[in-house]
Amino acid sequence: MPCVTHDDAPLLADLMPWSVAPPRLGRGWPAAPDAASLKARWDALMKAEGPDRESLFEPTRSRTLHTAVGQLPGRSGCGTQKLVRPSGPCPEPVRVLLAPYDEQWLIPDQRLIDAARPELWRVADEPQVFAVETPGAEPPLLVTSLLPLVRPGRIRPLFRRPGGREPNLAPGLLDHLGTRLGGTPAPLDVLAWVTATTRSDLTVPLTGDAGAWERGLELGHRLLWLMRRDGERPKLPGGRRPYVRAPLPSRPVALRYDRDEEALFLDEGRISPVPPEAWDFEVGGVRVLQEWFATRVAAPEPGTLAAIRPATWPQTWTSELLELITVLALLAELRPLEAPELPDPVTATELREAGVLPVPSGARRPASVLEGPEEGPEGQLALL
Repeated sequence: MPCVTHDDAPLLADLMPWSVAPPRLGRGWPAAPDAASLKARWDALMKAEGPDRESLFEPTRSRTLHTAVGQLPGRSGCGTQKLVRPSGPCPEPVRVLLAPYDEQWLIPDQRLIDAARPELWRVADEPQVFAVETPGAEPPLLVTSLLPLVRPGRIRPLFRRPGGREPNLAPGLLDHLGTRLGGTPAPLDVLAWVTATTRSDLTVPLTGDAGAWERGLELGHRLLWLMRRDGERPKLPGGRRPYVRAPLPSRPVALRYDRDEEALFLDEGRISPVPPEAWDFEVGGVRVLQEWFATRVAAPEPGTLAAIRPATWPQTWTSELLELITVLALLAELRPLEAPELPDPVTATELREAGVLPVPSGARRPASVLEGPEEGPEGQLALL
């Protein structure tokens, strides 16, 4: 049988046509590895007055204390009054994916974020899954259930509407695959396949062979489970699970890895075993574990809101680090697997002949979502 080639595999941009640029914060302090620091930063901003408040805010061309913007969709606890005036309590921080494999917290307030991408927030609910392009990196896609702030790649939500409605897939794709495979796949199955097979050039080989499809789904769903981390917690086999062997210091400043001992040292603190594959795991040439640690210990500029942070290393960070090591080690076992040459290919040419491609222009734009009223600037009702 013929096999899929790079030249005629469809583009991810055609299979999941609606994409959004990643949000742009414009200032670092509204995000942090712990939620308590964010609330303390907000309180410090609200207590400051005049020029002190403006300096702490770190104004940009897009956001100042005088900027009037609406409420982020779905964030009813957030104010819309200009921040130059006293405001209310800190909006409840939400979990986000701030960098590859780095889950942190964010104050979900559009007054603090230069480009919040409200269209993403409108569809960011429990059924939603986001595919994030990572240009020039391997793997070329990250997948998360959290709102992603990872830059610079495009974000492709799996669903165009809240509640897991209207898959962000080329119209007719599911039916066409169903005809070829003998059963219509679920949208999440298509995303699992995409996650397992997308190449560095962001082409996605497809197959009409049911056996090959099932093999790809097995790999893809495991990748989804590890990247999303929203089910049963992943574990390495007994004897390979990382543990704290020597207590971590209250404020570690240096991270190093001993390959012979398979041990990760945070100053004199020691975690082992840490497989070399977890330590070597990179995205875009950056070691994930090193970047994760550096984000938490880098010395911020004194007197800034970012300088408000935990005085000592929280226990929750240790737990998150152990889980991250586990996830990276398990992902590393899957990364070397290349998408095999697939029998019975479903090519871009075939999809064009079937009328699936090219996708209509409306499929590349956000859906009209009118789930409820949204508060505009200064408490006015937003017109959508």
